[in-house]
Amino acid sequence: MIFGILILWLFSTIGLLIITAIVPGIRVRSAGDLFLASLILGLMNAFIRPLLWFLTWPLTVLSFGLFALFVNAFMIQLTSMIVPGFEVDNFASALLATVIMILLVISGFIFIQWFLFDSVFWLQMNNMHPGFQM
Repeated sequence: MIFGILILWLFSTIGLLIITAIVPGIRVRSAGDLFLASLILGLMNAFIRPLLWFLTWPLTVLSFGLFALFVNAFMIQLTSMIVPGFEVDNFASALLATVIMILLVISGFIFIQWFLFDSVFWLQMNNMHPGFQM
């Protein structure tokens, strides 16, 4: 379990490193600050983001889920306020970082499925599904 958490933290740090390289308004001073920002972002996503999603679910439903991008961007902005070596210039940079992070996560899931199973299972159905007919 600890090994899995460390692997997720490493992937999150790599994603944050890619974001700092791509988005011009996001900077990190050192590798230690990068690891600390990744840790703080992960902890806030685990404990604070579910509360924010619960409080903002009407807006998320009305916007067909797009408001969740703003919640995630707020988490990145809040992380920059906590970690002094992690800087985000404005909310637009945080929003762009959120979109890039989502694209990285999706491509990571596709790569892992392709690497482990030699194909990507977009929809998995079995004989127990009521609509499955052979």
